[in-house]
Amino acid sequence: MLTVKYRLQSGLIGVISDTHVPARASSLPPEIFRLFKGADLILHAGDLEEESVLEELGTLAPVEAVAGNMDPANLKSRLGIGKIIDLGELSLGLMHGAGLPRGVPDLVLSRFEGYAIQGLIFGHSHVPFLEQRGDLLLLNPGSTADPRRGSAPSCARLWVEGRKIRGEILELGPQP
Repeated sequence: MLTVKYRLQSGLIGVISDTHVPARASSLPPEIFRLFKGADLILHAGDLEEESVLEELGTLAPVEAVAGNMDPANLKSRLGIGKIIDLGELSLGLMHGAGLPRGVPDLVLSRFEGYAIQGLIFGHSHVPFLEQRGDLLLLNPGSTADPRRGSAPSCARLWVEGRKIRGEILELGPQP
């Protein structure tokens, strides 16, 4: 699995997934630019559908992304489907996910078996999910464009301090 290294200054990471631009939304929600302002890094857990999403997010901070099942072949080739984000004292797994929504956390977790990660970021279900399992934080930021199962459009933020990681899911206003 590809490993990429970053050094954080503020410890803030923006997390987003399932943006589906332009199929289900014409653009990223404007709130994203306010919520991710000052972030050291932005993680996108797949289903961008268009490379312009990376460019827009890149105006705020460096972006690491993986491809999802709805991404075109050129993005799948460029981004890959899984990454380890090495932040020095801790590492995060990043993958879109697959399968039925209820089984996504465990399926993605199984793909990172044997890797020393303290956080796992994924998408696919379009349903926000935040759970601490022992020393591992599991986070699905939900979807900005197509929330499901009664959830609102959402994204997330992570705060990293040394070996400690804390997550927050943020509901966005209704999207046009």
